[in-house]
Amino acid sequence: MLGRKTSHRPLVAYRPIGPSDLGILQQLHADLFPIRYEPEFFHNVVNRRDIISWGAVDRSRPNSQRDDLIGFVTIKMVPARESEITDLVRCDPTRSDQTLVYILTLGVVEAYRKFGIASALIREVIRYAKTIPTCRAAYLHVISYNTPAIYLYKRMSFACVRRLYGFYIIEGQHYDAYLFVYYVNGGRSPCSPLEIVIGAVNYVKTSLNSVAGRMWRYDERKPWRWTKCKEKCGVTTTPSQSKRNLVNEGSTEFQCV
Repeated sequence: MLGRKTSHRPLVAYRPIGPSDLGILQQLHADLFPIRYEPEFFHNVVNRRDIISWGAVDRSRPNSQRDDLIGFVTIKMVPARESEITDLVRCDPTRSDQTLVYILTLGVVEAYRKFGIASALIREVIRYAKTIPTCRAAYLHVISYNTPAIYLYKRMSFACVRRLYGFYIIEGQHYDAYLFVYYVNGGRSPCSPLEIVIGAVNYVKTSLNSVAGRMWRYDERKPWRWTKCKEKCGVTTTPSQSKRNLVNEGSTEFQCV
């Protein structure tokens, strides 16, 4: 199924995934992804239990194959308050109905790549997200070595907002992931470019003032030990700052966009 590139220009159509797609959907996931999914996941997809999906088919294939999946995307709705990106989406804290679209899986059979099928599937997701007034963003994870997928999402105007260290465990090995977000319906990062600049300037000023203050106090006590002071003085951090830095080093780092 993942053979060489098809010799004809496909006539691609898009439709919901249904019960008749169960077998081929399982096979495609096994062929395309290093992660193994539980049978329950596939049954939820084909029976539309809290998972929405679109499938791509090639109508120019022989009749027995014209409805077989050549690509797919699966998504689910997530309450914004309960998501892992709640700090990256500007939501109204007084409303509990605001949601996000989480892209679970996206794949295209190798023989049908570079025909714009993956891009078309993503556009279906974005269109769907925009039709839900309470939806603020669509987001997903990409394993760090999947360069084509990273390039695709950047080209589709997704913002890479966070790196998650050791997010995936595959055959006992840890792999990082990138978190991508596409904002819709007025949802956006709580950090504007101006806020980022102001925050950076304030951090530098605070750090310099802290260093200067410690050096002055030390110099008053020991005015002739300047060389030793230079070796020992540094930027002080509050307990909360130290804890945040430790967490970031062990789990995630992010930037506002």
